[in-house]
Amino acid sequence: MAGYSDIERSGHATILAVDDRPANLAALGRRLRESGYDVVLIDGGRAALERIARGGIDLVLLDMVMPGLSGVDVLAEIRADPETRDLPVIMVTARAEPQAAVEALAAGADDWIAKPFAFESLIARIARALARSVARPTLTPTADRARLVASIQALHDQVARLTL
Repeated sequence: MAGYSDIERSGHATILAVDDRPANLAALGRRLRESGYDVVLIDGGRAALERIARGGIDLVLLDMVMPGLSGVDVLAEIRADPETRDLPVIMVTARAEPQAAVEALAAGADDWIAKPFAFESLIARIARALARSVARPTLTPTADRARLVASIQALHDQVARLTL
């Protein structure tokens, strides 16, 4: 996924905020920009997936309950795509009950926050999620293959020792 290394070079992250309510998007976009983030605002799940596919998104703030494609549905598609499965996603929801957190995390969200929230808390969660994504090692197909071959060889050697 393009974008992770851009954070290290520029110090700026691009956040995609997805919410079906224009007022929520406007307020969130303004506050995120004031906090130094580049922001893309999208008002629906399908449009969000199309924008994510173009690359350059470092983190997604995803409303959990939206008409059409819900936030959970969008998250499932993000996690199913090898190009985006490691993209940090924070689920934002008006549902404050514990079950909402369980659903968001079970669906693959990196974190969740209930509306209304203290903006400082959201910024802290964003910073933590971005720091974890930058620290996550990126494996190339060659590195994956080398690691797999080494594991197979180690198992083969262990089996050979056991059969002696």
